[in-house]
Amino acid sequence: MENIKTPYKSVLSIAGSDSGGCAGIQADIKSISACGAYAATVITATTAQNTQGVTDIHAIPIAHLEKQLDAVLSDIDFGAIKIGMLHSCEVIKAVQGKLSEYKAKNIVLDPVMVSTSGHKLIADDAIACLKDFLPNVNLITPNIPEAELLIDEKIVSDNMETMAKKIGERYQTSVLLKGGHIDNGTIVMTDVCYNHETKEVNLITNPKVNTKNIHGTGCSLSSSIAAFLSLGEPIEIAIRNGCNYVNQAIIAGQHKTLGNGNGPINHFGF
Repeated sequence: MENIKTPYKSVLSIAGSDSGGCAGIQADIKSISACGAYAATVITATTAQNTQGVTDIHAIPIAHLEKQLDAVLSDIDFGAIKIGMLHSCEVIKAVQGKLSEYKAKNIVLDPVMVSTSGHKLIADDAIACLKDFLPNVNLITPNIPEAELLIDEKIVSDNMETMAKKIGERYQTSVLLKGGHIDNGTIVMTDVCYNHETKEVNLITNPKVNTKNIHGTGCSLSSSIAAFLSLGEPIEIAIRNGCNYVNQAIIAGQHKTLGNGNGPINHFGF
């Protein structure tokens, strides 16, 4: 019998490591795996972190970062790339250069700037470099504070659709504007998806969950979307599936306990 080989549907996560396991590379691996794809990683920095906050950040040397990128991109065919913590201009330029060199596709960038606990994760001068990088990716997934930094305008529930489209047109990329930071008194949470190719705006709604276990939701969402893209889903379906997956993981983890601060979502629903 002929030995038929089936390639993995693979996602590369380029992000920081969270020693507490709630966010970053660790959350990405769990989300990608739970959504049915294979996870490979390139670590941009390690953090001393737990459920209560970040106490230290150690940057990976650029030369080693580039060797990580060369190693995986030269060998593995990735259906999607997820990018998280890019803490400096040097890191941003190194990642941008390698992804261009290897003609990476389906790039999902989560513009990580501030942790759930409020710890700043990016240098001030790196924000301008990040903005310059955005037209080279296929989708960005900012929360409200991150989106306000990108557009330099206040975002409220009434203008989310307009702002999502404005961000997408300014940076020439599709946008998932996450509404978790907006409290409009409703029992649902609304995210806004702007498809830059079709110019369409769609709303994604999920029930709000009363829990503090939301550490790493942004990482988990962007990586799950990348997983669905690697599985061949169109971008709008991948976004919707990713939002639904994370909402279910929040529900599954709402009564769990880990540490003394903001716990993680339950990636596998156990």
